[in-house]
Amino acid sequence: MSNDRTPRRGVLLIVSSPSGAGKTSLCRRLMADHADLALSISATTRAMRPGEEDGRDYHFVDDAEFDRLIAAGELLEWADVHGFRYGSPRKPVFEALEAGRDVLFDIDWQGARDVARACPEEAVRVFILPPSIAELRRRLVTRSQDSEAIIERRVANARAEIVHFGEYDYVFVNDDFDRSYAELAHIYHAERSRRRRNSWLEAYVQNLVDEPD
Repeated sequence: MSNDRTPRRGVLLIVSSPSGAGKTSLCRRLMADHADLALSISATTRAMRPGEEDGRDYHFVDDAEFDRLIAAGELLEWADVHGFRYGSPRKPVFEALEAGRDVLFDIDWQGARDVARACPEEAVRVFILPPSIAELRRRLVTRSQDSEAIIERRVANARAEIVHFGEYDYVFVNDDFDRSYAELAHIYHAERSRRRRNSWLEAYVQNLVDEPD
């Protein structure tokens, strides 16, 4: 009997959280452990941070280029976050889905809502909560990437962001990195196995039924 397990429709795994809740670290580990999971690299108008690389972490563009992307309909979603704009290029996402590859989105609740509306069958939304606002502030200070004013703005915005948890399929608190990573990985594995994403199953099961004793 054939072991062919194609075609399948890719998963759009959308992970959101307030800044400092740990989504980027969790997503990076998930990517490192799953070679067939591709990151949707967002375009952004914010400045590059130390250690970041254009085309790997983000596509860093100016306001004029971001305006062009919007006007040309080249963004699946975009939003203004903390005074900067972020958006997900449309073409590579749909190419990955058609090829049966999975795409990971590290985006905010506004982008998550837009992607889910555009791809309701493929989108899986995960929201990560911090243990407390005090711990969120501590993490933002510890990573030393933003000024004190920006940190306080992120903390203030966190309260407005977390109230959108009800729009997500899965929600958990990141109070232990390894446990949170295990939960995220389990969600991803379960969603990959959903029957509707695996159109090869019908022929596979028919072969099982027809297989001689």
